[in-house]
Amino acid sequence: MLEPLPANCQERILCCYVNTTSQIQIARITNITNWYFERVVFPGQRFLFETPPEAKLEIYTGAIASAICSDRIPCVHLRLHSSIQ
Repeated sequence: MLEPLPANCQERILCCYVNTTSQIQIARITNITNWYFERVVFPGQRFLFETPPEAKLEIYTGAIASAICSDRIPCVHLRLHSSIQ
C-alpha cells in the first residue's frame, strides 16, 4: 500500500528499496514538510513507495531501542524507470 503524499506535492517518483542485510531495518523519510513516512523492512524484503524527488530515505539498523542511522539515500537514486517505449 502506498502512503499518501502531502496535498502540496506536485511531483512524485516511484522508488524501490531492498533490505539486503540479515537485520530488520526501519526506513524513514523526515525531510518532507507535513509528511511522516516510516516502514519496517525485513531482511530480503523489497518495498515500493512514492515520494517527492527531493526526499531522502534514512535507514536505521539495529535493535529498536538503539537503532542507528546507517544510511541516507537520495530517493532519486532509488527511482524505478519505466522500460516501456
